[in-house]
Amino acid sequence: MRMITFFLVGLTVHVVFFISIFDIYFTSPLVHGMTPQSIPLVPPASRLVLVVADGLRADSLFTLLSNDSSMIPYLRNVIEDMGTWGVSHTRVPTESRPGHVALIAGFYEDVSAVAKGWKENPVEFDSVFNESRHTWCWGSPDILPMFAKGASGDHVYTHTYPAQEEDFASTDASRLDSWVFTQVKAFFNSAKWNSSLRASLLEDKNVFFLHLLGIDTNGHAHRPVSKEYIDNIALVDSGVAELVSTVEEFFDYDGRTAYVFTSDHGMTNWGSHGAGHPSETLTPLVAWGAGVNRARIVTEPQQYTDGYLKDWKLEHLRRVDVNQADIAPLMASLIGVPIPVNSVGVLPLLYLNNSEQFKAESMYTNAIQILEQFKMKMSQRKETTLSFLFTPYQPLTESKQAELIHKARILIQLEKYEDAVSLCQSLISRSLEGLVYYHTYDRFFLGCSVVLGFVGWTSYVILVILKTHASLNRHPNLTQQIPSRNLARLCMCVAAVIAVFLFIQRSPFTYYIYCLLPVPVWYSVLKESGTLTDLIRSAPSLPLWKCLGYFVLVAFGIELLVVSFFHRAMLTVGLAALSLWPLLSGLFSKAKVRSGSWFLGCLCLAAFPLMPVVGREPNVHLVVCAGLLTLFTSACYLWSSRHKTPLHLGDKPQFVSQMLHVAVCACVPSLTHASLQQKQGLPLLNQVISWSTLASSIFVPLLSSTRLFHRLLSIFLSLTSTYLLLSTGSEALFPPVLSWLMFVWINIEQEALLSQGVSSRQELSVIDFSANIDITRIRQLKLDDIRRSYFFVFFIITAFFGTGNIASINSFDPASVYCFLTVFNPFIMGGLMMWKVIIPFIIVMCTFETIQVATQLSSRSLFLIVLVISDLMALHFFFLVQDYGSWLDIGTSISHYVIVMSMTIFLMLLSVVTHILTSKRLILWRKTKMHFP
Repeated sequence: MRMITFFLVGLTVHVVFFISIFDIYFTSPLVHGMTPQSIPLVPPASRLVLVVADGLRADSLFTLLSNDSSMIPYLRNVIEDMGTWGVSHTRVPTESRPGHVALIAGFYEDVSAVAKGWKENPVEFDSVFNESRHTWCWGSPDILPMFAKGASGDHVYTHTYPAQEEDFASTDASRLDSWVFTQVKAFFNSAKWNSSLRASLLEDKNVFFLHLLGIDTNGHAHRPVSKEYIDNIALVDSGVAELVSTVEEFFDYDGRTAYVFTSDHGMTNWGSHGAGHPSETLTPLVAWGAGVNRARIVTEPQQYTDGYLKDWKLEHLRRVDVNQADIAPLMASLIGVPIPVNSVGVLPLLYLNNSEQFKAESMYTNAIQILEQFKMKMSQRKETTLSFLFTPYQPLTESKQAELIHKARILIQLEKYEDAVSLCQSLISRSLEGLVYYHTYDRFFLGCSVVLGFVGWTSYVILVILKTHASLNRHPNLTQQIPSRNLARLCMCVAAVIAVFLFIQRSPFTYYIYCLLPVPVWYSVLKESGTLTDLIRSAPSLPLWKCLGYFVLVAFGIELLVVSFFHRAMLTVGLAALSLWPLLSGLFSKAKVRSGSWFLGCLCLAAFPLMPVVGREPNVHLVVCAGLLTLFTSACYLWSSRHKTPLHLGDKPQFVSQMLHVAVCACVPSLTHASLQQKQGLPLLNQVISWSTLASSIFVPLLSSTRLFHRLLSIFLSLTSTYLLLSTGSEALFPPVLSWLMFVWINIEQEALLSQGVSSRQELSVIDFSANIDITRIRQLKLDDIRRSYFFVFFIITAFFGTGNIASINSFDPASVYCFLTVFNPFIMGGLMMWKVIIPFIIVMCTFETIQVATQLSSRSLFLIVLVISDLMALHFFFLVQDYGSWLDIGTSISHYVIVMSMTIFLMLLSVVTHILTSKRLILWRKTKMHFP
């Protein structure tokens, strides 16, 4: 009962620590209640046409063909004669929803939207569409509805095709774009005879939005260098030319239409996006029409670090780069609608073809709009902070705000427009910095509370280990402890003071949890202070130098794991060091064959962290090789163990069927990819095999014998079958190599236990997971158990980073799930990829469960050491979280903390699952005895 209570308390504490990072770093930056700001002059355009080519890279659009001709003759002509062009720099994550939010709403996606798969609004936000008089949209059902849902009123009209059309196995995804262009043409034709629609179209401040998904879909299915991708770009160019002709004809060539052509994100050469590679973050921007500057010839070299200008042969034309969020205020200024109230974009004046007064007034409106957000953020923070504790943002106090606004207004009135623009840009810069200041105002306070709770919890777990699992000299009569009553009263007083302080400040409910949690945690630590006294008194009888050596090695090992999050190659260094363990510990002389297997296994596994995690070309032949390796190692084991651990009669058919199943699953990816390359779609039989394998992967091992190696082999075969279906190349070899090393680890730990003088060890061949553990044989912890726990944590990290990292999860290749589905579905695809990540975890967890049984330790004792090591890593990453530098640096540092905390919580839950997976058995049928009277 006490163990269950400890487990639940530990789980609750870690969930709180995990959630805290979302309150500290993942809170929504959006504020509401600001007044929309409009430019007080007549806009140059009456309507705007926005075309977004989803997944289009800048270099794919601008680069000429081998014969120096362009695949985009119409847009190339616009760039060279009629409009202004440049590169739009996106931010991570380079996904469709965040990109469109930046384009149309002017702010970078609220990170809390990741929990909703970038499909739902975590909070409502303003957009150019919302501020328009009418907006008509055509395109994907994944993008369009979110802007209609977020709009006030019913003036945003969407026309979408069925979600089933977004099929990566489609013969030609460019038909998605053809559908959009056809629908738009039909729409304008129908408006010629529909008087009410025509009247709406002739009004000002209208927006027409075309979302073109074909390029993105073809890029995923065939790669951006494929003929399908290139042909799709050409189709879009011709479609845009026809679109412009249709629009201009309908409006009698009145010259009041502005056009913006861009992309939400790019794509890597291997057909993925989501991370921060330049091919994903550099997208094209071309604007022309009413209110937009025409192409300008430049004579001096333009300074751009990407070096693309010569390749594009556009070095003679002025290139105007923008941040993706800057496009929203540009579109708003062109048609004279208020800039979206949550926008952080800065109006790119070089795109505007208007008077200096218009530019100055536009920049002034932009500055006031961002300042309004700053003032609202400051007001909210002031209301929830005691007046004597409130520290305003010094570069932009209320008096400085008034001074800068007044000065900018005077400069415009005096027609000193350049000075006014410069001052407004300075005001915008200060306002954006101030928004960050107030958004992170409570970060240090909350961080200190979480760290205090973290240190307290880790200290408590260490004391519990020393008290219940270590052989210390107990001196209960001499132990001086703080009286429990006085300690409880002191803690209650501290908790009351904290609660009153938070209540006065009107803090959110979660703040109470983060600030009050350290109180009971430290109360528990102080109650166990007697254990610390016992440790000090036991010090003379302990092998201090050996203890010190272990702790130094573990500390060094933890640092190596931390660095491996940034540099996967450090795992290779770690595995190389681990391969020498039998030699350094003296086990080599006692178990030469097993030590040799350990050495080779470590070196083979060490090769995987050196392989690329993204950009791997599919190689289904390696998947077949992985299947053959799995069959070979399984057959060798069954043959070598036929005398020590003979199979039961009922187990033989299961192992035969599982091995045949592995052979089938090794061939399914090859057959599927061949079918997709021939554009014949996903074969139904392959899909049925894949889903049935996934559904049965957890239950099939429960049908096998619970004898140690038989159950582990069944688990390995079942999980590897699913892993093969989710693999496209060398990563398929990872589970067989990892499993080989895990089997060797189990055997070699038995030898290590014998070398420690534990002669009553149980032979592995007779261990049964389902047998009740003899409590009298469970021993106390030894120093070597710290090493076992560290090995486990190391292999868990290797299981995650061996074939991937943050980029591989954020930018996974959809080809990995083609055996299951080809129609885009982010939740199912994400779930399948997460299961692929979990499979190596389960293999390592089952091995650790086996070692606990084989080394005669309670599952609690070793797991407590693992908990301490994991918490020390998590605390390390908490200090490494940063709120400066690039968005990618910030996001990566947060992701590392989230991964370690998720791992700790996940392992606590997974330990229960693996216990069931190893020790329980399903009996589908049972022989019954016949009794006759």
